[in-house]
Amino acid sequence: MHQDFDREVLSRLPLAEAVLSLWLFVCDDDHLDLLYDRHRGGTYEKKITFPLMVQLVRDALLQPDGSGHQSFRHARAEGLLNAALSSAYEKLAHLPPAVSEAFLAAGADRLRQVLPDAPALADPLPASLQGFEVLVLDGKVVKRVPRRLKPARQRKGGLLGGKGLAALHVRSGLILALATDPDGEANDARLVPDLLPQARSRVPGPRLWVADRQFCDLIQTAAFTAAEGDHFLVRYHSKVHFCPDPTRPVQQGQDGQGRTYEEEWGWLGREGNEQRRYVRRIRLHRPGEEDILLVTDLLGADSYPAEDLLVLYLSRWGIERVFQQITEVFHLNRLIATTPQGTLFQLSFCLLLYDMIQVVRGYVAMGQQRAVETISTELLFIDVSKQLVALNELVEAEGVVALLPTAASAATLRKKLGRLLGSVWSECWVKASPKKRKAPAPKKGKRDHTSVFRLLQTHRQNKDTPNST
Repeated sequence: MHQDFDREVLSRLPLAEAVLSLWLFVCDDDHLDLLYDRHRGGTYEKKITFPLMVQLVRDALLQPDGSGHQSFRHARAEGLLNAALSSAYEKLAHLPPAVSEAFLAAGADRLRQVLPDAPALADPLPASLQGFEVLVLDGKVVKRVPRRLKPARQRKGGLLGGKGLAALHVRSGLILALATDPDGEANDARLVPDLLPQARSRVPGPRLWVADRQFCDLIQTAAFTAAEGDHFLVRYHSKVHFCPDPTRPVQQGQDGQGRTYEEEWGWLGREGNEQRRYVRRIRLHRPGEEDILLVTDLLGADSYPAEDLLVLYLSRWGIERVFQQITEVFHLNRLIATTPQGTLFQLSFCLLLYDMIQVVRGYVAMGQQRAVETISTELLFIDVSKQLVALNELVEAEGVVALLPTAASAATLRKKLGRLLGSVWSECWVKASPKKRKAPAPKKGKRDHTSVFRLLQTHRQNKDTPNST
């Protein structure tokens, strides 16, 4: 009788059942144990296993208030956590960054196996670029670290956790890879050599790398094109000299909004520099705003029209929207951890949650035969959270586990997700019409930020230095 009640509750909460089914497929205990063993380095497990740590963080981030303390206390009350609360924080604080990187990448690999069939969703790329796998790169630093660590308590200004450089796969909408640095003040370009091999091992070529102006130099463009068939589209930075080709005239045109653009060909890098390369530069004039200058090694204006490249680059801010959503929607602004390693794991975790909601959104869009981008990730996740809370209140954890066996295969899970989400719909999930973005207000002075990593480094050095007499 009790099981009948549990089954009836679950049948009325399809979003919760879909997300938990995804979770069991992506993060089953055997998979997490193997992942941790491969990437743990010198760390080890005692009472708190890595799968348990993942469950504790999941329960915290899927709650409306995102409280780690409440999650840990609840786990102790339920008998899941047989250690002190401080031990849970310690475990999170010392998770190696390699574990965080692998957690996201392996999870994204599994999620890609259960994406809706490609024909069901429109290709988001312009027609001339559909032969490429487009990957957008951008960095994210974890901010607003709580001042719980002793070296940080008296420090004025903001505290930074670790930094991650993420790769967004445009066609699937998933973050596929993450390279990390415990120093939040590290330059994003330092992480490119670690990120590109991760992404290349997961996405077959030819690839088109899209990035902001900080990646516009001869070193990064060489890295982007190191694999056969790979190309780049980056915003131009004046730190790199551009030498126009006098034999090729400047061409002009208009984009879809009637704005004028110019394109010219030439060399990136000064004469005599062995790394200089021949590129095409596109300048889009935006009345009242800064011009956009792009450089690319896709030289053919007929094969790869400037309008298509501009549309693709201007959609690059989508990865910044991802970072905004994981901060505001998935509780990256409410940090459980205070160490650089702990903040990087929460960053990785939030990115994986974002990827899961994209899979759910894809099935909802397919069922409604509407474009994915018309469905709000934030509003959909709010309803997912509500259903998970309701399930947690009405059905005991053991009952949920009994009703949700791990899917035998990706094909089985795809069928289940199609059945659960094919007819689920709420007008509340419709994304509002895009508004013209206002120019950011000028900053009042420079805000003081310090990375926790550097504070801890200084603290350790001072402790190791003998007192002078």
